[in-house]
Amino acid sequence: MSFKLKRVVVTGLGAITPLGNTVAKYWQGLIEGRSGIGPITLFDACCLPCQIAGEVKGFDPGDYLNRKDIKRMDRFAQFGVCASLQAIADAKLEINDRNATEIGVLIGSGVGGLKVMEDQEEV
Repeated sequence: MSFKLKRVVVTGLGAITPLGNTVAKYWQGLIEGRSGIGPITLFDACCLPCQIAGEVKGFDPGDYLNRKDIKRMDRFAQFGVCASLQAIADAKLEINDRNATEIGVLIGSGVGGLKVMEDQEEV
């Protein structure tokens, strides 16, 4: 089986992270040597063996998504979609019928979907 390698070009970046919710804020945090790790504040972690984590703070999915889409997605998925939208804007990319199949997105995430699993366990 033979295949032809295609050239890949990174044209835009996006970031929703514990250091900042834009590439500029994330990069500034890295340059300053800040840590995004701190006490857990998004839920009561007093009964857990570890009470520290890298939480994304100050994130408003409404800055990027409509209410219907927000309700359909777990928070980790919102991070990925919103960072992707940032990358598209950063690239000044217009997605249309001619180029849609030539565009790819690479997403890096730690653990996602835990809230959905927790909610379903209660059902």
